[in-house]
This record gives sequence, C-alpha cells and structure tokens, in this order.
Amino acid sequence: MNDLANFLQFTTWPPRLDWLFWASLTMVAAGLLGELVNRRLGLPRVVGYSVVGMLLAALGHGIFAKGAMDPRLRLVVDLALALLLFEMGSRVHLRWLRNNKALLWSSAAEAFVSFGVVGYGLILLNVPPLMALSCAVLTMASSAAVIGRVGSELKAAGQVSERMAALAALNTIYGVLAHKLMMGWLQLDQRGDWLEAIAQPLYAFIGSIIVAIILARLTAWLMRRLDLRNENSVLMLLGLVLVALSVARVFNLSTLLVPLLAGMVLRNTTERPWVWPRHFGTAGGVLVLMFFVVVGSAWTLQALATGAVLALALLLLRLLGKTLALVGLARVSGIDARQGIALAVCLSPLSGTTLVLYSEVQMRHPDIAAVLAPVILSTIALMELVGPIAVQWALRLAGEHQPHTTHSEPKR
Repeated sequence: MNDLANFLQFTTWPPRLDWLFWASLTMVAAGLLGELVNRRLGLPRVVGYSVVGMLLAALGHGIFAKGAMDPRLRLVVDLALALLLFEMGSRVHLRWLRNNKALLWSSAAEAFVSFGVVGYGLILLNVPPLMALSCAVLTMASSAAVIGRVGSELKAAGQVSERMAALAALNTIYGVLAHKLMMGWLQLDQRGDWLEAIAQPLYAFIGSIIVAIILARLTAWLMRRLDLRNENSVLMLLGLVLVALSVARVFNLSTLLVPLLAGMVLRNTTERPWVWPRHFGTAGGVLVLMFFVVVGSAWTLQALATGAVLALALLLLRLLGKTLALVGLARVSGIDARQGIALAVCLSPLSGTTLVLYSEVQMRHPDIAAVLAPVILSTIALMELVGPIAVQWALRLAGEHQPHTTHSEPKR
C-alpha cells in the first residue's frame, strides 16, 4: 500500500481528513438540523445550529476545549457579530428615542435594574461580591444575534419587535461600558494605577466612536454611488465592515461597539433608507450559521456540572429584573402590560456578546475568569437553546409573529 500511495503521490498515508472537511461537514449538519427543527418542530433554525455546537462541545471539540478560547473560532464570532450588530444598529432610530423619553428610560431601567437584581440576588445566594458583580456586568447585554436572527426569520413587525431591536442595541452599549469600567477597576485593584484604570476605558470608548463614524461615512459615500441590489456592492459593504473590525482588533478597541455604533450613525445621519440582503448575502449567512455553532460549543461538562444551578438562578433573576422594569414602565412608554412582558422575554437571550466580554476577562485576568467560567459558560449553554424559543414565544404573545407572510406583503 505504501508503494501505491507513493505512486499516486499521496502526501500522507493513511490519508487524513483536514480541518476544512470537518468545518464543511459541520456546516452541512447545522444547516440540515436547522431546517429539521424548523419544519418538524416549528422552532427557529438557530436552535438546530446551536445543538450541533453543543454536540461538538460534548465530544471535546468546543471553543474552550483547550482551556482558553480558540483564536480562530473567536475570529468567527467577531466577524459574525460585527455583521449582526451593524444590521441591528441600522434599525435604531434615535429620533424615536428622543421623542419618546419614556422609552429611553425603559431602556436604562431594564439594563440597570436587571444588573442590580442579578448582583444583589447572587450575593444573597452566598456568591462572593466580586463574582456576583462580574456576572451581573457580563450578562447585562442581550444577545443581538439571537434577537435579530429570530425576529428576521419570523418576519416579526410591530411595537415589541421595534423596541426589542432598539433596547438590545442600547443595552449592548451599556454592557460594554460597564465591562470596560469593570476591567479598569480590576486593573486598579492589581496595579493601583488610577491613570491606567481610567485611561483605558476612555480610550476604548472614544476610539470605537471614531472608527464607527469613519465606517458610517465611508459606507454612506460608497452606497450613494453604487446599487445595493448589486451583489458586488454588498460584498464591498461587507468588506468595509470587516476592515473596521480588523482596525478595532489591532488597536484594542471594542469589536462590539464599532459595528453597532456605525450602523446607528449610518441610520441617523442619512435620509436615504439603507436596504441590503440579510447578513450581507451568502458570505455573511455562512458566518452567522457558524457563529451559532461556535457559541453553542462554548461550554464544558465540568462547567455545566459545577455551575448549572447557579446559572439558572442568574437567568431567573435577570428575567425578573427586566420584567419589573419594562412592565412597570410599559404604559408610560406607550405599550400595555402584556407587551411589556413580551418585551422582557425577548430581551432575555444572551450568548455571543457575553462570550466576547468573558473572553476579554480571560485574556487579561485569567484567575478571575477561571472562577467565573462555570456560571458564565453554563448560562450561555442554557440560553443557546432556551433563548430563541423564548423570543419566538414572546413575539407570538405580542401578536407580532407572522410566519406565513412574505417580505413584500404589507403588515395589516
């Protein structure tokens, strides 16, 4: 056989399947399972994608299989989140928030009340204060990926759907800012340098705003000269977003804030409505599919065994905080109590954003990350399955679930 292999010029014998084969097989499996759960069970496709990731983690091939996050898989998460956050940001109309101050107050309330309820609740459960507050910060932001994908897949439209996108964008901003402040505090605790503790969060925030504005301006300039219905134009737009993401990574800026703020700036500084294919076409769609597979693999059996109970308590506390804030301010902001409950449930998912914030803690403070890992990874694992189903249920509760309409049909 070795002679035959040499004759046929095999580079290795016996032949070995490389990473490209396994990645492609994973994509096929995720796509098939996504369609299966959607058609047979009526669930969002992302549930099937996440299940494939969870199976990979169970087999020892998750994103944390070697302890630290695999940098190649982290890149997939960053790229896909950039596209999803840019899309979500482009849906946020600041004039609406300016005209409806109660909605802005609802946004701040749901983020900070849930932060307080989670932090204080975990302390009451005998969790050390540093760990409790860190968990509250890391789980402050809702999952823009799950919310955007499920809402788009269900063709949801209405008050809850619009508020869901706006509040998810805003609490992502709050969550990133709180995370930067937490990192500065941890740095101060370790080194005792006030200047460094204050300067780094300011640098990251201001630098992210600058890069976001440049990206928005370049996008607007380019799109005024090109037809967004053209595939090449969409690829150029995709390229711009990825270039900005690369700049953010190189200069240690927020890979979450840059695309989100860029989408918001683009939406609110130009009169022309920007419409492009969902997830920027096929290339973006592949990234998003792989994103849910990768995030679904962000757990270990050890973490789940150790932290699942505390993670469940955290999720219930978080949902309680959001429900109290949004139902309490529902009528003031222009919706009823039922819609307030639906909105709170829609904002309950967390996944990719929390994973990115946790990975930054792991890179800079590995000892603290090791303590947080069981709870945070278990929280992500639980919400990867429950989160999309919760959003689907909430949109049905609000009467905004439209599975049989097409994009061209007006909402009656």
